[in-house]
Amino acid sequence: MSDPYFQKLFAQRIGGENYGKGAGIYKFEKIKRAKRKALADHPERHLLDFGIGENDVPAAPHVSAALGVEAVKTENRGYADNGIPEFRAAVARFMKRQFHVELDPATEICHGIGSKPILAMLPGAFINPGDVTLMTVPGYPVAGTHTTYYGGEVYRLPLLPENDFYPDLNGIPQEIRSRAKMLVLNYPNSPTGKMATVEFFQRVIEFAHQNEVVVVHDAAHMMMSYKSAPLSFLQVDGAKEVGVEVHSLSKGWNMIGWRLGWVCGNPTIVQAYADIKDNSDSGQFKAIQKAAVLALDDAEIPLATCRKYHRRLEKLVAMLQRCGFRCEMPEGSYFLYTPAPRGMGDHQFANAEEVSQYLITEHSICTVPWDDAGAFLRFSVTYEAVDEAAEDALMIETEKRLNGLHLTF
Repeated sequence: MSDPYFQKLFAQRIGGENYGKGAGIYKFEKIKRAKRKALADHPERHLLDFGIGENDVPAAPHVSAALGVEAVKTENRGYADNGIPEFRAAVARFMKRQFHVELDPATEICHGIGSKPILAMLPGAFINPGDVTLMTVPGYPVAGTHTTYYGGEVYRLPLLPENDFYPDLNGIPQEIRSRAKMLVLNYPNSPTGKMATVEFFQRVIEFAHQNEVVVVHDAAHMMMSYKSAPLSFLQVDGAKEVGVEVHSLSKGWNMIGWRLGWVCGNPTIVQAYADIKDNSDSGQFKAIQKAAVLALDDAEIPLATCRKYHRRLEKLVAMLQRCGFRCEMPEGSYFLYTPAPRGMGDHQFANAEEVSQYLITEHSICTVPWDDAGAFLRFSVTYEAVDEAAEDALMIETEKRLNGLHLTF
């Protein structure tokens, strides 16, 4: 059967005339397929899911109840465009209470339909063909993907153990610096679990001034900080002069799927994002924003979420250490990033993806592979468990399976 006429019309950014013909599969889709196969091939074997990473419980009952009330109100039926004042005001209260950061709700805050669309839209405000976005890897690729859509380039900054999982800003070639417009960071970092420090953010601000780049700090995992109190980029003197911070209600507030977040910081950059957004969507449902006001005003919700995942991570680290993994408690996020096993008995693994696929298909243990800066596996503690006894049972079963594999590191 011949190709349809429009096959040759696809944009080069998604593959051009070869769109849909490649064999490449998105990382998480490959994992989902392997999980489905493991469940089909071994229905008798419980799948131990440390994979994708979505909070395992719904939003707080009073927040969900508020959504139900607000959803049927006539005044909430219309387009929200760039957000309602009540939500922006709640964000300002939260940022002041949590971080002592003063923000003007009208000019320095704008909502988004989750942090993912915000990160996707921001390159549209800055990137022309030939421009560069500096991005840490491993990490969330969306801002980089959209940079390339605009004809820009992504310069990858590997996060390595020897650099304490911070990017080597001094090692960026001058030719790249001269074309760079954006520096995208994420702390607490996903997937390494590293937290930022005031000193690191100070270096970032100095770098931004010296090289005239805009800083975008992805703070999706901000409220799951274990080493110390959560640290906002905007808490550091000078941050608002060079950039913005992107927040999400998904992780800290168990609002996965609600699709609500915000960008805050430099008012001109926030306005540029809002202008791009005006031409991309018509805002999140007002009822969701109004329910989120209750979530943001309830300081206990993110604290409880943090305590829960901290507890689970401590159990996971202890169990994996007993199985030979070289891992330690992460400083933040609900992920554990650890070097992948190199082999199993006489068999050697070429990379983390081989390890991950083997664990899923042969032993129904789901992890996420990262081979961007060394061979690492990522374990998420967002597995479903109704109580601590269920958490302990999961650890016992996982340890039993892993110890039977004779993994080498």
